[in-house]
Amino acid sequence: MTQFWRPLADGIEVAVRATPRGGRDAIHGVVRDAANACWLAVRVSAPPDEGKANMAVAKLLAQIFEVRPRDVVLASGASARLKRLKISGDSAKLGQVATGLGE
Repeated sequence: MTQFWRPLADGIEVAVRATPRGGRDAIHGVVRDAANACWLAVRVSAPPDEGKANMAVAKLLAQIFEVRPRDVVLASGASARLKRLKISGDSAKLGQVATGLGE
């Protein structure tokens, strides 16, 4: 399976398919799009208004990856369902967590 994340020198970048107003904040596995790219499926209860859903996605990823919320930054896709977020930290450790999410 193609990865939904890629290592960076100072962390990892995670490809996320976000669903706002999803009932609760949770990871729902890995999904593929029509181009066969992998995305981490994330649901958040927050609405997409004024970046609230983006903040909820970042907060959830910070909890999952055990980093500070400020270490999770939206890299692209601010108003789109498909987003890329950069998580700063030890890329090897973060990669292990990401690999566990994809299993």
